Amino acid sequence: MAIARKRSGTTPFKVGLYARVSTHDQQTLPMQLSAMRTYAKRRGWKVSLEEREIGSGAKTRPKREQLLRAARRREVDVIVVWRLDRWGRSLLDLIGTLQELHAVGVGFVSLTEALDMTTPGGRALAGMLAVFAEFERDILRDRVKAGIAQARKEGRPHGRPPTVRKHAGEIETLFADGVSKRQIAARLSISRASVRRMLALPRSVLPRSRPGVRERRADKSQAIFDRN
Repeated sequence: MAIARKRSGTTPFKVGLYARVSTHDQQTLPMQLSAMRTYAKRRGWKVSLEEREIGSGAKTRPKREQLLRAARRREVDVIVVWRLDRWGRSLLDLIGTLQELHAVGVGFVSLTEALDMTTPGGRALAGMLAVFAEFERDILRDRVKAGIAQARKEGRPHGRPPTVRKHAGEIETLFADGVSKRQIAARLSISRASVRRMLALPRSVLPRSRPGVRERRADKSQAIFDRN
């Protein structure tokens, strides 16, 4: 592993520090940075990057992404954080980023949890965390499958509602008036496949459309048949 090869040489590790605080708790930022700098100095590592993130519950963390990009380019050998929850948004996110760092040969250290992926023991612990993350993914997957199966059994729609469903009434009306599926798609700026799917759906899962739409379509079809 790249970390092991670096350890056997005389060049000190290049370290990236990552500190994050919530918008209402910025006073702990200097404490985090001080603890990480002291740790890096004690290990004989050279601090190359310091990233500071301020925000509460953000799904995107630009500074963290910058540090990850630096790790992919091997501009740092180790990333140090004060605590795991400062780094990961969730267990799956934490494990995913740790696995990515391991794959590119970059170590990871969390001071509070004493997690050190530059050592064999730390890498073994990260492997155990990955097993639990996979177990959690399997549980979520099983729950989703069970929910879909139950929805199908009860005849209920499932999954993310398609945005085209808001046009259901217009689609039905236009089709009943003899407008082709291609023309309906062009008028509503949707695909013909979406039009076909909406017209094929059972009435029970469609939003309530204008009264008499289906009846008008049936009457028009009957009239055409009678004329022929």
